[in-house]
Amino acid sequence: MRQSFIAAVGKRPVPSGSGLNCDRSALETYNIPLSAIGIASHSERGVRDRGDRLPVIEVLAEIASSMSSDANTEQMLMRFLEIMVRISRAKAGAVRVLTADGAHLRLVGSIGLSPALVEKERYVPLECGICGKATLSQSSQSDSVMEVCQKQVRHIYFAQQCSTIYAVPLRHKGKVLGVYNIFLDNPAPLPEDIRYLFNSISEHLGMALENTRLTRENMRISLMNERTMLANQIHDSLAQTLAYAKMRLTVLNEALADQDLDRTNRYLGEVEEAVDLAYSELRNLITQFRDRIDPRGLVPALQEMAESFSKKANADVDFLNVAQDVVLTPEEEIQVFHIIQESLYNICKHARARHVVVTLDLHDNEYVVNVADDGVGLQGSALTNMGKSFGLTIMRERAAKLGGKLTIESRAAGGTIVRLSFPARPGVEDQT
Repeated sequence: MRQSFIAAVGKRPVPSGSGLNCDRSALETYNIPLSAIGIASHSERGVRDRGDRLPVIEVLAEIASSMSSDANTEQMLMRFLEIMVRISRAKAGAVRVLTADGAHLRLVGSIGLSPALVEKERYVPLECGICGKATLSQSSQSDSVMEVCQKQVRHIYFAQQCSTIYAVPLRHKGKVLGVYNIFLDNPAPLPEDIRYLFNSISEHLGMALENTRLTRENMRISLMNERTMLANQIHDSLAQTLAYAKMRLTVLNEALADQDLDRTNRYLGEVEEAVDLAYSELRNLITQFRDRIDPRGLVPALQEMAESFSKKANADVDFLNVAQDVVLTPEEEIQVFHIIQESLYNICKHARARHVVVTLDLHDNEYVVNVADDGVGLQGSALTNMGKSFGLTIMRERAAKLGGKLTIESRAAGGTIVRLSFPARPGVEDQT
């Protein structure tokens, strides 16, 4: 956003004497009157002193910069509160955001208000006073502090020379997400150019607040999905092994009660094997969930994974990247990484393979990942059981997130092949 705005500046010079070179259309994009930056008629320029011109371009560029960065939203709100107070020459200012229940406004920060007043105003009902008027009308409002503020605080405001309050709602697509309050020491209305600037600030910061909310919501959903997948993987491995050990302990107790030494020794050996297996599976789970995708991207991460599994599985694991350029989002990379990782864990656990090949290809605008081994393969009931396992269910869930599909087949030459295919995003060229 910032680049597009700055690119629009400097194309067509404004009238001489304005002190700025910018494109008028760039200002019109933000609904800013030309008078806001000193581009006015000769009579207007005679009235307005050069020192009173507003640095609108700088303010809007800072908005664009803040929205394109990873700046903390509340810090960003406070930064623009300082700008608004300075530009309007206000005595004080405050910024409030909507609470999660949608019924109150929470005070994010303030400038020029006493600590006692801040404490009283920390949370106010959404419909309270002028803030309520601004949120209901979704437009800026101004009035006397003595008329619209709550009785317990209006005299404190007045004592601090805050006689007039101006409320600017932070809105995005018809939804109010917060309010700026500007406190003035006189009843005179704000100049039109300042009001235009404040409205522009409110719209863009409203967008930033909504983006923050959506990001937090997506992170929460992702966390819940990952926890569900983790629970399924524990159920599929460790929980089933422990359930088997528990059943063996029951028959072991019966054998002990019957003083049957042969059965006792047999069941005790089975319990020991189950405990060893459970311990091994637990270590694998810990290792799996400690694994992090390489910051350099998917391809280096898969190369590292192949080397790691070569040692763990006592087999040759090769990774071949046939696609010249892999263009995936971070979320897509994570899903592909974990699908391949789970496939290799299954090979280590069941296949007894000597050679494993992982390939990544791009064909007909579709990514294709193959994990092939020369192990024992899937025969009859093994294939049926594999189809019912939670591990495979998790892999298919990940494939669905990619908009693709996952298949597992026996190879004619022996072993199995796990194939993941999913569409490439628009703009990715077929490299075959």
